[in-house]
Amino acid sequence: GVRAHFGQLSCARSVDLIANAQKRGLSVTADVCIHHLLGTEADIKNFNSLNHIQPPLRTEQDRLALRAGLQEGIISAICSHHQPHETAAKMAPFAATEPGISALDTLLPQALKLVTDNLLTLPQLIERLTIGPARAANLKTGSLGIGDIADICIFDAGEVWRVSADTLHSRGHNTPLMGHDLT
Repeated sequence: GVRAHFGQLSCARSVDLIANAQKRGLSVTADVCIHHLLGTEADIKNFNSLNHIQPPLRTEQDRLALRAGLQEGIISAICSHHQPHETAAKMAPFAATEPGISALDTLLPQALKLVTDNLLTLPQLIERLTIGPARAANLKTGSLGIGDIADICIFDAGEVWRVSADTLHSRGHNTPLMGHDLT
């Protein structure tokens, strides 16, 4: 009778275990961080400390399994795994740096790539970013209705912006997306 939520899945085996538990009727939910849906261990080229995260980026096979698990509804939520750091925390050799990416500001633009990649529809994506996490945490948020908390986000899906210290609202600027244009 226990509900269990598994956070930040990063490998194919985890998706299999969650799927099997759900098939057996267990009350199990899971989330995946946006980094693991879009990146792989290949992104750690030249040991760029901005890609040093925990759990680490995995193989392409793992990324594809996570995406399939998300598409099939095995994984019900996408998280930012937002871990902002001061600049100095990322200025050492790779293994000596603090793991984490400042990702709250870039979660939606990165997640919208899942729609342009035809992995999810826009309503499915919004569900994985709102209702899915709320249900996993047993919160009465993430939806709109009479008497509900009005937690909404209005965005322009066509606006292109450049990731910079000026455009990020988080104090942490430790993102491998610095200088990239996002929609």
